[in-house]
Amino acid sequence: MASAPTDDAASDGIEIDAPTLADAPALWQAAQAAGGLDVNPLYAYVLWCRDFAATTAVARMAGEVVGYCTAYRRPDVPTTLFVWQIAVLPAARRRGLGQRILHHLVDRDARLTALEATVTHDNAASLAMFATFARQRGSEVTVSPLFGHEHLGADHEPEDLLHIPLR
Repeated sequence: MASAPTDDAASDGIEIDAPTLADAPALWQAAQAAGGLDVNPLYAYVLWCRDFAATTAVARMAGEVVGYCTAYRRPDVPTTLFVWQIAVLPAARRRGLGQRILHHLVDRDARLTALEATVTHDNAASLAMFATFARQRGSEVTVSPLFGHEHLGADHEPEDLLHIPLR
């Protein structure tokens, strides 16, 4: 299995680690500040930091949260990590932080054989980030329709499933 490219944490001061319960408010605020995300109630971030800390990662710069990824192993396919939400604050963008967080999560669990996420077809930044991550892992992204208006309602864009085999 390929691993993450060389981490620049020493040079840019960003450290990636599992969240603590105390990180929940910062994740909630980051979701709001990142823009373009469906912001969940604070309670959801509290649960992520408590119940899914093993599959969630937080990026910190100078002790402040600048990014995160909430994810879980799919109950029916526990070797697949499903990315629920990933956010990088404006101050930490253009550093490849999204990919670094994903590599961190995948490298933490040797049992994983695939990574999945859903993305709207017009979210070019997320599509590019996942494509770069897949290339860095020596893999590719398969895109297929998953949730349409009939599932999400007329006010939410359809979500395509991204599937990345982990090598």
